[in-house]
Amino acid sequence: MLNPEILERIAAMRREWEERELRDFTARQPESRAECMTASGIPTKRVYTPEDIAGTPFDEIGLPGRYPFTRGPYPTMYRGRLWTMRQIAGFGTGEDTNLRFKYLIEQGQTGLSVDFDMPTLMGLDSDDPRSLGEVGREGVAIDTIDDMEALFDGVDLESISVSMTINPSAWILCAMYIAVAERRGCDPAKLSGTVQTDILKEYIAQKEWIFPIRPSMRLVRDLLVYCAERLPRYNPINISGYHINEAGATSVQELAFTMANAIAIVEDVTRAGVPVDDFAPRLAFYFVAQSDFFEEVAKFRAARRIYAKLMKERFGATRSESMRLRFHCQTAAATLTRAQPLNNIVRTALQALSAVLGGAQSLHTNGMDEAYTIPSEQAMKVALRTQQIIADETRIPNVVDPLGGSYYVEALTNQIETAVFDILKKIDDLGGAIRAIETGYLQRAIAESAYDYEARKQSGEEVVVGVNKYVDPPERAGIEIHRADPEAEARQLNRLRTVRVARDNARVDRLLEQLAVEAVDSSKNLMPTTIELVKARASLGEIVRSLKAVFGQYVETPVF
Repeated sequence: MLNPEILERIAAMRREWEERELRDFTARQPESRAECMTASGIPTKRVYTPEDIAGTPFDEIGLPGRYPFTRGPYPTMYRGRLWTMRQIAGFGTGEDTNLRFKYLIEQGQTGLSVDFDMPTLMGLDSDDPRSLGEVGREGVAIDTIDDMEALFDGVDLESISVSMTINPSAWILCAMYIAVAERRGCDPAKLSGTVQTDILKEYIAQKEWIFPIRPSMRLVRDLLVYCAERLPRYNPINISGYHINEAGATSVQELAFTMANAIAIVEDVTRAGVPVDDFAPRLAFYFVAQSDFFEEVAKFRAARRIYAKLMKERFGATRSESMRLRFHCQTAAATLTRAQPLNNIVRTALQALSAVLGGAQSLHTNGMDEAYTIPSEQAMKVALRTQQIIADETRIPNVVDPLGGSYYVEALTNQIETAVFDILKKIDDLGGAIRAIETGYLQRAIAESAYDYEARKQSGEEVVVGVNKYVDPPERAGIEIHRADPEAEARQLNRLRTVRVARDNARVDRLLEQLAVEAVDSSKNLMPTTIELVKARASLGEIVRSLKAVFGQYVETPVF
């Protein structure tokens, strides 16, 4: 961006500074760190100057809302509309979580996010023997459409966006959501929100799956196509890096592996004959905000640029909406500590700030007590207030991409982009993301990064305040802790039994058989029959079992 003469003058100034002020000062007071790097291992310099971004055309940085969207997906960003404040909630029965939703809305939350319990995530009914003791413990229990009705009782689905954290059984939960909205007479064009759906990251990192990889991808494709045709404001997938990072990947790996998964998803849908511009505008992403503040800001900026280039150059997208990456962000749960839990408020605030400065479209801030259990109302209120203070007191939303042009941030954005494309090249050479999962390449890379981080933490090289530095004697948390309701499981089982008695079981059986027949034909979209099943009050577990007979079940090959 600068001509060679000006760059040489800057270089000469830097060399003179190094030979005079810097040398004299470090002779008197040596630096405590000989070599510094980001959390992902990218070496960082002592100081950055225009030399470090001299080879970056301004078009690569650009302007907000314009390709390659480095500075944000929309021209006005938070000056026009703040990010959605979307605190996640889920425990007990639908009624239990509904009360938490209403509490959070009263506190100023602007979007809903649902956490489901382990049986729901794994496609099991609450009365399955494997569900014993887990019903409603780590999220809300959903067996039938009656539970979904209770979950959103009194919630205007046309005026608030809803995010659902569900993957292997995502198409069923989305079908329930659609059916509930139809029962209420909602306009499909007004429904907004997302369902996570990203099954590939489950095989890589989170380890919640039901079916083998390729049938699972077929269900993802069916959901994407169905929603793209009928729900113009709804995002049927959040392609997720969050869980990849939480499993131990670096932020660079998080971004690279997420983009590899995105490539696989887009390839799968386009192979089915759907033009990329017909569905790509409804793709969304989900990233973590980790503790390396500037690396995270640069990661989010690089993500938009990388995605824009992939969609335009690799897939031939022509609509701006197809190249515009939009993402939800959550602060890093893995950084929360049981020791000195009030420190978690500070960690979360700084991570949230990096998400905002990086241009997130929605944000969840973790509760200070999440190293212990599901967050309490008090913890969620503090977490929500953290977002509201950033929005209303800091004046950061007044300027779009306020760190844009920082020599360090721009240089780091470039370095992350280069590193990500290098990893994508390796994954392409292996045959793509699915093949890289099948061979264990991605899993091994995450395991190695996780081991390296844990070793550095144990040695004290990676500082965790309150854990390996500034440690206090062991003591009780001294904060309010959420307690699971011991009666929730019984209430849930009772409702499921009542539904099975009251429904038309012959109709349910016919529809289950129809679904299994359609599953054999890969050209059939399974969403319409699934919607009919949930309307008939078929349970989640019954729908899953009907497809297991066709698709089989995934068994992981362990990676060491």
